[in-house]
Amino acid sequence: MPSFPAGGHVIVFVCAGCGAELTAPLSQVALPAHAHQKYGNGVQLPVLMEPGTFAVESESFVIAPGDARGTVLIPDKSSGYCCGLDGGDGPNMACEVCGLPVASRIDDCSLWQAVWLTPNAVRRHALGDAGPAPLPWADLTAAAVGTPPYEPIASWGGRQLGLYHWWSWSPRWEAAAGRALAHLLAASGGRRVSVPHGLTAEVFQRALDVLLSADGPALHAALAGPYLPAPATDADLLLVPEHPQTGETWAPPGGTSAYLVPLPLGVWLWLAFPEPHLPADPPPQVLPVELLRDDPPAPRPGHLFRIDAGVFRHTLLRLPAACDPWLREVLEHLPTYARTGLF
Repeated sequence: MPSFPAGGHVIVFVCAGCGAELTAPLSQVALPAHAHQKYGNGVQLPVLMEPGTFAVESESFVIAPGDARGTVLIPDKSSGYCCGLDGGDGPNMACEVCGLPVASRIDDCSLWQAVWLTPNAVRRHALGDAGPAPLPWADLTAAAVGTPPYEPIASWGGRQLGLYHWWSWSPRWEAAAGRALAHLLAASGGRRVSVPHGLTAEVFQRALDVLLSADGPALHAALAGPYLPAPATDADLLLVPEHPQTGETWAPPGGTSAYLVPLPLGVWLWLAFPEPHLPADPPPQVLPVELLRDDPPAPRPGHLFRIDAGVFRHTLLRLPAACDPWLREVLEHLPTYARTGLF
């Protein structure tokens, strides 16, 4: 997925203690759905954020490790497993000038590599004029490339793709499904939910059938978004893309009474426009290199799709419906569902 600046001022983060610059110039983008994901055991995950971007969750800021400047590691804050740092001891990076702890570097196995800036230890400093405005949905969708649902997963010890790797469902997809499932359940009120056939059903329907009541009429979820026909008027929930720059969810022109369930744009593209995952009638453009190759299709994983339990829980606990008794019961039984392969 290409990196798009979110508009607003380009900034650097500076130390709240002495004012020293701690980052390269950055533009704000939406927080990735997989920001807090822990995937597998001993798995090598890449960098969370694109270079030159930052995202916000509550008051915390996250950047790519390569965009940190003027910092040093704190030797006695090195908690982790066998492969790197996990930030479990608190901030493990200090300002090089004044020594104030300012961030936590995360690069251990099974975690997305990132630097999380400590809220009270840093300040934003705007640079120059406002950056580019967010792209409109039509241009954004036409330029984007879908996120494949399966990919080769490498262990931390593997030095090249041909060794210590296997094909599995994409961690990004499992995280995106965890966030979306939390919204689907919260909007359902416990009623059955049906989703479109095909890959969408393969990702969501099994979990929906297990976690929701089998009684009564089902709510209908549909895919909706740029370049798709207008959603049916009887759709109760709409699976829509999230703008990667602003975090806004797409909404039908004129509004809708349906509940909008956010999906990362790359995942939504693959569901809405299966390979070659381009809009049916996009603006004229040169085909991406990925579509001009004549490679065989990616091998399918050897197990059913599993939704990321951690992302599901993290999302659901932040939705108002999480206090409903039936959803509290779902959360209580989450380890049991995980042992059955649902998560």
